[in-house]
Amino acid sequence: MAAKPEQRTRRRLSTEERREQLLSVGARLFAQSPYDDVWIEQVAEIAGVSRGLLYHYFPTKRDFFAAVVQHESARMLRLMAAVPGIPVREQIDTGIDRFLAYVENHAEGFRAFHRAEAAGDPVVREVYRTGMAGHERQIMDAVLTDPAMAPLVGDTPALRLAVHGWLAFMVAVCLDWVENPELTRAQVHALCARALLGALTP
Repeated sequence: MAAKPEQRTRRRLSTEERREQLLSVGARLFAQSPYDDVWIEQVAEIAGVSRGLLYHYFPTKRDFFAAVVQHESARMLRLMAAVPGIPVREQIDTGIDRFLAYVENHAEGFRAFHRAEAAGDPVVREVYRTGMAGHERQIMDAVLTDPAMAPLVGDTPALRLAVHGWLAFMVAVCLDWVENPELTRAQVHALCARALLGALTP
């Protein structure tokens, strides 16, 4: 009599691991399709969980998309955190390098995050705009804590507008780059660094 094939035991995920798994699946789907074209059933099927379990973590699709956007925003904010005492030009180089590494390694999450602005849902858009405002503040903090740069620019509306415009520029460049990687990472880095320094320098 043939022996029964050995059954593999699947390790049960912790609550945090399951949540991370669901957010990863969501980032992939929202990166590929508009908000209205993503169905909760798809997420549950890909993740191998019941729809009821998914709703246990995220009561509505809006809550789920907002959580995906918040998750990616928090990841980017950690990568781009200002470091007091480090010259702003050095921080710009380090920050852009980390950001481009994030874009390369988490392209789906990056695309999903920036789809939020077009989602049409006010809650999701507010999560997105809060995240972008956090990025702006980080860059401004790096500039304003640099003794060499702060006296030149000051905490003015012009500085905020320059940083706001540069972030929009960098997002557009990176979204294009992940779809059409014609430039090297070093070339994209140089392009974004020149644009920011040009916007900040009086």
